[in-house]
Amino acid sequence: MNVSAVARATAIDPVRWPDVAEVPRVSPARVLIAERLVRRALSRLPLRVRRPDGPDIGLGGPLLELRDPRAFHRRVAAHGLIGFGESYMAGEWEAEDLVGVLTVLAAHIAELIPPPLQRLRALWAGRQPTSQRNTPDGSRENIHRHYDLSNDLFGLFLDETLSYSSALFRGFPASFAALPAAQHRKIDQLLDLAGVGPGTRLLEIGTGWGELALRAASRGATVVSVTLSAEQRELALRRIEAAGHADAVTVLLADYREVTGRYDAVVSVEMIEAVGAEFWPTYFRTLERLTVPGGRIAVQAITMPHDRMLATRHTYTWIQKYIFPGGFLPSTTAVREVTEAHTALRLDRCDAFGAHYAETLRLWRERFTERADEVGALGFDATFRRMWTFYLAYSEAGFRSGYLDVHHLLLTTPPPHDPQEIPS
Repeated sequence: MNVSAVARATAIDPVRWPDVAEVPRVSPARVLIAERLVRRALSRLPLRVRRPDGPDIGLGGPLLELRDPRAFHRRVAAHGLIGFGESYMAGEWEAEDLVGVLTVLAAHIAELIPPPLQRLRALWAGRQPTSQRNTPDGSRENIHRHYDLSNDLFGLFLDETLSYSSALFRGFPASFAALPAAQHRKIDQLLDLAGVGPGTRLLEIGTGWGELALRAASRGATVVSVTLSAEQRELALRRIEAAGHADAVTVLLADYREVTGRYDAVVSVEMIEAVGAEFWPTYFRTLERLTVPGGRIAVQAITMPHDRMLATRHTYTWIQKYIFPGGFLPSTTAVREVTEAHTALRLDRCDAFGAHYAETLRLWRERFTERADEVGALGFDATFRRMWTFYLAYSEAGFRSGYLDVHHLLLTTPPPHDPQEIPS
């Protein structure tokens, strides 16, 4: 498999990291305020923060080592939590137990900013750029920026199933060797939830690299799968052909809003996170339109608490800037409210398994770290490697702290009308 042109064009281009390459210019007064707020917040947390210019602060716990406090505070003053992540990318702070440090911060996220400043969030927190809106064209660009980086890159840290979503383990801790079976267990649970079997007409929204489509085809289903990633589609088609399921699986390069037809079941794994709150009504109406009466829809969704979702729904985040442009996590409450307000769909089941995602991310992160030299050989520079290390650790910490969760959701459509039950 050749390294993609996308990877070569973006990973080693220093222009890609302008906000990391240079420390922002910020007024001394603003830096002083940021430094005092940061010191106040960190001193109350179960962390140990080591500074080269003063005594350690914090209540004790995982070590966060500030190597360049001045640059760190200038970045936080300029860009808040985005600056915190950029400071890590720039090597201005370090943590041997990065997940431990980020887990503490995630668990106390509501305490990091004083209540008066939280109420003024709109004044100091950047807003999501309109360029990342998930219109049909915007979604294509957003997906392209992450999923078309390079199939080779993802192949270095994913298991042989190339599943880029939470697995479902039998127990913890798990080994990397257990990951393929755990991914199949997750897929099978979703297919069972959707009632997929011989003869099922299945629509998959979000192909990935094709493992769920392959698994469904092996059950005797006929599958139409849609993706916006040209890189993923190319490899998925090769895998489907090699497995002998080309007659049963069609993979379309299309937006979910462009899909036509009716299906017995719809399955979508961790795609709703890329829809955007603005388009949730459209997304669920589309699912309803594409599903036959009495059909079943199984969704795997990363979620966040409803109050935090409401507080941050307009805030521009580090993850959106560097990893998932246009991404936003729903709450299960939001899913229920949107479906009830805009569709006849009903949320019948909601099963959480967030601890399994933390374990999945740990295995990916360790594998990525072990193969860092190979990542570099693909053309991805040191800043990119620190960025992805931070992304995987940041995500793992979200699940370990309980700030994030992942659910299997079952949505059902009303059954077809029985003419005998219609009153005369």
